[in-house]
Amino acid sequence: MANSPIVAQIETKNWIDGEWTKGKGNTITVKNPSDLSETVGEITLSTVDQASIAADAAHAALTTWKDITGNERGQYLYAMANALEKHHEELATLASKEMGKPFGEMKGEVTRGIQLLRYYASEGVRSDGDVIPSAAKNVLQYTKRAPLGVIALITPWNFPVAIPIWKLAPALICGNTVLWKPAENGSLTAYKLCTIFEEAGLPKGVLNLIIGKGREIGTFLTEKADIKGLSFTGSTSTGLSLAEVCAKRNIKYQTEMGGKNAAVVLNDADLQKSLPPIISGAFRSAGQKCTATSRIIVEEGIYDQFIDALKEEMENVKLGHALEAGSYLGPVASLEQFKKMNRYIALAQKEAEIVYESKDQTTYDGYYIKPLVATGVSSNHALFQEETFGPLAVIIKVKDYDEAIDILNDTDYGLSASIFTNDLHRAHRFLDDAEIGMVRVNQETAGVEYQAPFGGMKQSSSHTREQGQAALDFYSIIKTCAVHYG
Repeated sequence: MANSPIVAQIETKNWIDGEWTKGKGNTITVKNPSDLSETVGEITLSTVDQASIAADAAHAALTTWKDITGNERGQYLYAMANALEKHHEELATLASKEMGKPFGEMKGEVTRGIQLLRYYASEGVRSDGDVIPSAAKNVLQYTKRAPLGVIALITPWNFPVAIPIWKLAPALICGNTVLWKPAENGSLTAYKLCTIFEEAGLPKGVLNLIIGKGREIGTFLTEKADIKGLSFTGSTSTGLSLAEVCAKRNIKYQTEMGGKNAAVVLNDADLQKSLPPIISGAFRSAGQKCTATSRIIVEEGIYDQFIDALKEEMENVKLGHALEAGSYLGPVASLEQFKKMNRYIALAQKEAEIVYESKDQTTYDGYYIKPLVATGVSSNHALFQEETFGPLAVIIKVKDYDEAIDILNDTDYGLSASIFTNDLHRAHRFLDDAEIGMVRVNQETAGVEYQAPFGGMKQSSSHTREQGQAALDFYSIIKTCAVHYG
């Protein structure tokens, strides 16, 4: 096992108005997806009444929070980052036990959270507007950012630390107060994260954690609560429904949704350098990333060589317990994911040609899905079009670059894509030709640096961006100011 602290069984509570309160709804027992014999903790769901109390608390705290200086808000974020750094391994251990991501990856995710908090903390002393020349004499005209107000955040289970923080940090530094509903199977991690943030001494009501079901708490937040903004990460179907509700209520919304991301491999690609990032993009986190590589498009001149090299490289993808040293790929996060992936695996075994299927065995009773690579299906097949969200990749052979681009763009999604080539001309053409929000050359599709904008096109996004400076645009509104002084 990884050399990290043991996390005792915990029971979630809500963090509302600076106080810990136990939920009043049903209780769910959380099992470790790496080893179902281990109970990690219990989630006690909150009620709509408790969510309403949290909304009131966020409104009560808003005036004071937005009126302090950006520098003061930044100091709170620095304190949150320092507290998170102090509890780094403890939080990573719990998150790995709750959703099955390998410990090394989860440590990296916590590190990213620390970086995000410090990045946005520094925004407290940066310029938040521009001086604009006036056509009139003796008029000073300028812009400045103003907070939206109370913001609701609905976050997923696959990145239970990084995604909440890349929403929380810019929301707070812009002067908003927050209602946060995590996914049910990320709630133990969310609870622990808030106990860590408590050390930073945030004022009461600035950050409120509500543990609950999406169909109850999420519905209340979007349909009833007095919020001015909603940031959601999750499925495309849910995101589109939330967007419709927000549009009717004139609530600013941001939805980051699904992906069907592709790696394009051209004839001149260096396979020794290309295969590790392709496989990492497809199988790290058991493929449970919205930016994971699930489509591989290969030019015919290198196809046979690619298949042979892929089979050899896949032998390095070892299935194992999330806390075992050297585990490349842990379990999927839940029984629901396990059943879903087994349906896609069965479909591949029935209708596709299996290129590679792992023969790894584990000694644990968990939600393990053996990584699988398939080919022999058309570009409109379900395996090539639907977001599987698991350790399954499908390869298609194409005759040339133009066919590769046509197949790449023939999807409802547009989140992330990569090309592997040594041809500078083709690489730059790809950056223009791909109808994708995040495009990369000779890098894996999964992930983006914390200081860079994150988001997609088509049905992958509501067209705003998270992270980087772009996140500030969502969590604030521009005021245009003019002063006549003559």
